[in-house]
Amino acid sequence: MSVEFERLGTGFLFTEGPLWHPGGKFLLFSDMPGDHLRRWAAQDGVTTFRKPCNMSNGLAYDRQGRLLACEHATSQVTRTETDGRIVPIATHFQGKQLNSPNDIVCKSDGAIYFSDPPYGRARFFGLERPQELAFQGVFRVGADPKSPVVLVDDFDRPNGLCFSLDETRLFVNDTARKHIRVFDVTSTGGLAHGRIWAETKGDKAGAPDGMKIDAAGNVYCCGPGGIHVFDPNGSLLEVLETPEHTANFAWGDDDYRSLFVTASTSLYRVRRAVPGLPAF
Repeated sequence: MSVEFERLGTGFLFTEGPLWHPGGKFLLFSDMPGDHLRRWAAQDGVTTFRKPCNMSNGLAYDRQGRLLACEHATSQVTRTETDGRIVPIATHFQGKQLNSPNDIVCKSDGAIYFSDPPYGRARFFGLERPQELAFQGVFRVGADPKSPVVLVDDFDRPNGLCFSLDETRLFVNDTARKHIRVFDVTSTGGLAHGRIWAETKGDKAGAPDGMKIDAAGNVYCCGPGGIHVFDPNGSLLEVLETPEHTANFAWGDDDYRSLFVTASTSLYRVRRAVPGLPAF
């Protein structure tokens, strides 16, 4: 489907991790190869938020509005405290360094879930180095940064993730396998009964990456040719054809009807009829 994309900035190396701040009315987004966490606001355009940023990728806010960041260069998840200190909250599993936390979501009860593929151990997207873990999985942050809880360990390249509207299910996509799986969220915060929910099909370039849900329960996921939109039952509604290869997107603006799209060298915005959800 052809839609009108507004380009808000360009000239970046590879954009990722967009995140809208509802109070501040600004967007953060990562430029991993540039080791640059940038900020966009209507009044002053694109500026620097943090540089260096340990090649950050996925971003989220916790329930207190503190910034959570997946860092490719350090293979850890960090939280920025209200006084500006950056604190690691997930670094290792059973004595081995995490692969490279990629994307992250925070449940309404404060539980933090993240995907851990090895992309940040490759040249350009991170720092080239061998993988220590023998699997690629999905984790929940625990009380000890060195002991996150592994929830699923049989992914090839786990990537984007988002909760259903009622948070009883978690959607996680697999870039290499080009599908979206859904899991039931247990009463203790675990994941159970994983099954394939939808596939991103097409002959154009692109694969599952960033993923979000709108207020009607439709799931948006990167895929061949752009952004694939699925209804709550997993049926494909449309494909938003993006101007460049797209890695991620986030809802924003006052009415949450703007989709901010990080597409390789540029940042775009496209308006939608159905709004998304606030980050916190």
